[in-house]
Amino acid sequence: MFTATKDLMLPATVTGSWPRPRWYDGGLWGRPLDTALLDVRFREQFLDAHATVIADQERAGLDILTNGDYHLDEDFAGRSWHHYPLQRWKGLEQEELQYDDSRDGLLAFRPGTLMNEIETTWRWPRVVGKVEHDPKNPLEYAKLWRIAQARSGSGKPVKFGTCSSQVLAIFLDSHTTEYDRDDKKQLIWDMAGAMNLELRQLAAAGAKVIQIEEPTIHFTAAFHPEEKELLDFMVDAFNHEVEGLDDVELWIHTCWGNPNMQKVYSGESYANSIDIYLNRLKGDVWTVEATENDFAEMDLFKPYANALPKKVAVGVVSHRSLQADTPAVVAARIRRALEVIPADKLVLSSDCGFGRQGFNRLVAFYKAAGIAQGRNICLKELGLDERYVAAADPSLQIDVRPDHEPLTHLPSPWK
Repeated sequence: MFTATKDLMLPATVTGSWPRPRWYDGGLWGRPLDTALLDVRFREQFLDAHATVIADQERAGLDILTNGDYHLDEDFAGRSWHHYPLQRWKGLEQEELQYDDSRDGLLAFRPGTLMNEIETTWRWPRVVGKVEHDPKNPLEYAKLWRIAQARSGSGKPVKFGTCSSQVLAIFLDSHTTEYDRDDKKQLIWDMAGAMNLELRQLAAAGAKVIQIEEPTIHFTAAFHPEEKELLDFMVDAFNHEVEGLDDVELWIHTCWGNPNMQKVYSGESYANSIDIYLNRLKGDVWTVEATENDFAEMDLFKPYANALPKKVAVGVVSHRSLQADTPAVVAARIRRALEVIPADKLVLSSDCGFGRQGFNRLVAFYKAAGIAQGRNICLKELGLDERYVAAADPSLQIDVRPDHEPLTHLPSPWK
């Protein structure tokens, strides 16, 4: 159901996370949102930071905004993306470093690499009982969305994203007979149910766009395609997680990892999962990483081009490169996507988020502005109206040459 992108050609957005202003140095660190907002200093920071990220994205000319994931703590390599729900659900206790016999396969990165430092530094809670929603400490997704949406002066929709329960299970080890230590299906199912309650409340609050981030289907299909039963289960678990969200525009974000802007895998491909994402998962928009691999997999969409069941959000800027992509460069990438995806089914985004440590807010802003301006180049080529980008408005530039303000500045010495 297209509640945000309906009748909007080439919508421009970003994945979700956004670098923080330097003055926003507080965090929730597991506290209930209501408790944290009693602290007047943190309350002011939190609310003003949301106003800032919304203003940044509106000025950049994006059509669909995000809250920057500003409810997540600024912790090492973006750990809070996983931990925000894990710190608030029942059935989990104290966080600890992982041991040699942990079921987290990513611990295999060698010492002397940044990924090794990330994986060995991250602490994870122990699963000690049935994992379920805690009404005494809810995730408060509805409230977080209201805070962000209320700060959109343009009224543009704010997309609210959360990690999928499937990706959480990768790192969790069971210390209870409630769950099998190796077979994590029941754990995933229970977390999907806990997440679904929050998503239903978010939808009931009026959110028009909800994004579920990183179901692990593409990882499993790429590296363990023989696991047919597991893949079937993951499809069912995802659909269970988003049950009852029929009245919102549901986005499914997939990439290949983004801790501290790092590349996690090699040999990754959507070839074995494209049909699953397009045809078997509930949802309206599927987001894919594309710029990072130079659009090498765009032709996977050729067989679906005339009968796409979902819109496709293509990453037209990278979250790993600190180059602020120019509008012309972005437009060239959009044209490449348009070769295989019809314009009315194409959404423009970043490969992944900008706020998982390591990025900088100024570059994030100009990458977003590059998406919007590249969109306008292609809209004009399609014979359609361009959409306003305040960042590109000459009359609103911060600095102009003295010649253009002759009443207050020295005249040019060359005239």
